[in-house]
Amino acid sequence: MNDEKIIELLFARDESALAETEKKYGNLWRYIAANILALPEDREECLNDVLLEIWNSIPPDRPNDLRAYSVTILRRRAIDRTRSVNAWKRSGNMQTVGEEFLSTLDDGTDLAADYENSRAMRIVNELLDSLPRFERSVFVMRYCFSESIGAIAERTGTTEGRIKMMLMRTRKKLKENLIKEGIVI
Repeated sequence: MNDEKIIELLFARDESALAETEKKYGNLWRYIAANILALPEDREECLNDVLLEIWNSIPPDRPNDLRAYSVTILRRRAIDRTRSVNAWKRSGNMQTVGEEFLSTLDDGTDLAADYENSRAMRIVNELLDSLPRFERSVFVMRYCFSESIGAIAERTGTTEGRIKMMLMRTRKKLKENLIKEGIVI
């Protein structure tokens, strides 16, 4: 079933829309959740939270891209879950992947909340469009799919040091572009 049909079912408050959404994107959600959350029960709870948030937010929201919309919700929920579960053992130098990326925005800007119209998201997309394919792929693997540095290095056949340096430089470019556009850092 296509996204538009699923969204129409959600607007009609038809619960079958949730089953169709899970059927279409469930494997992707599980993959991403597994990269963020260690425990299977945390992953399943996160997936249920995604479905509940989709049900509660559509309507009034009408996302142009249900896949991106749902992945944004999933990542936000998974990162929140990781923070709450691991709060007692985190120190200043331990960050989740999401925190690492969002640390570029020290003012606490929530990219997920401004999904459709965010100037920051436009800047991120422009930066990704300007990157060479390899760097863009690494960025997406790390910050969209929450893959570990080691997994990215293994997958791409390069060293962890190169991946870390590439990500650091990309985050630096992103920060510079955000500042240039007047987004307070």
